[in-house]
Amino acid sequence: MRKFLTTLALLCVMALPVLAQEHDKAEIFGGYQYTRMSGSNFNGWTGAFTGNVNNWLGITGDISGAYNSNLGASLHTYNFLFGPTVSFSRTEKVKPFVHALFGVSHAGAGFFGLSATGNSFATALGGGADVRVNKNVSIRMIQADYFLTRFGGESQNNARISTGLVLRF
Repeated sequence: MRKFLTTLALLCVMALPVLAQEHDKAEIFGGYQYTRMSGSNFNGWTGAFTGNVNNWLGITGDISGAYNSNLGASLHTYNFLFGPTVSFSRTEKVKPFVHALFGVSHAGAGFFGLSATGNSFATALGGGADVRVNKNVSIRMIQADYFLTRFGGESQNNARISTGLVLRF
């Protein structure tokens, strides 16, 4: 986990030279996420920081948490992902994008005082569309991802949908 956070911090520092260019230099996204994981419904939060290299390429760090309670069992997952994001600015108002994010998923389960946790490789492949409200604020109408985890040596094919606000600098 420490290596991942150090790598993420280095990527953010390396993205600082983009601040001198004439496009949105950075974006901060925060919002709600719904995840369908291993046949169960999870609700939670998501946040991302994207340092834009130019008007179509950015490096994104994505952090999210999702939760489920069922029949006395409490489940949660936290995800730490990063990778490239490609934007397609077709109009000034709508900005579609795609991304390929890779990293770690940490899952935990609790049941009447007993608990277990585990870490796994994770990837989110997908995209979405932002609708600009003004120069610095957009609404992420939708972000949809194929969300792969590998807990217990087995692949879990999941889906993740998010929505929220994007602040642009």
